[in-house]
Amino acid sequence: MRFHQAVGSATVTAALLLLAAPSAGAVSGPDHSSGPAETVTVDPTGSLAADGTVTLSGTYRCTGGTGRSFVSSSLSQGESKVRKGVGGTQAVCDGAEHRWTNTDRTDPGRFEPGAATVEASVMELRSGGLPLPMFHAATEQAVTLAAPEPAGTAPAVR
Repeated sequence: MRFHQAVGSATVTAALLLLAAPSAGAVSGPDHSSGPAETVTVDPTGSLAADGTVTLSGTYRCTGGTGRSFVSSSLSQGESKVRKGVGGTQAVCDGAEHRWTNTDRTDPGRFEPGAATVEASVMELRSGGLPLPMFHAATEQAVTLAAPEPAGTAPAVR
């Protein structure tokens, strides 16, 4: 009976400690109260070439980077929950707004012109022995994939 009492007491103590500890959502990142917010945006139109090459773009702003930082993006289309990573761009976390463009070749026919969803994030690899990811900003955006205009032609006016 003493064993069960000890286990019960330890369980109650652990539960009380967890209630008193700050939640994972309370872990704070850099303080942006006096400066610009960290953001990442996705342009509303992405490019889809006939050979399956996808190009996505947008803007980002991050601050306080001490490690290598990147803007990553992934693409999905239709009902599929499967995402395809589309390139990665090195980011500069200096507080200024910058443009990003990621390009990657996919299997021809995997994506079609039309509605799609892009997830983009600014992530830093902080090292303290083992590089650990630290996310500065993330977003999910509905986009339209469009075939690029052939060089030297103007878009049709309606």
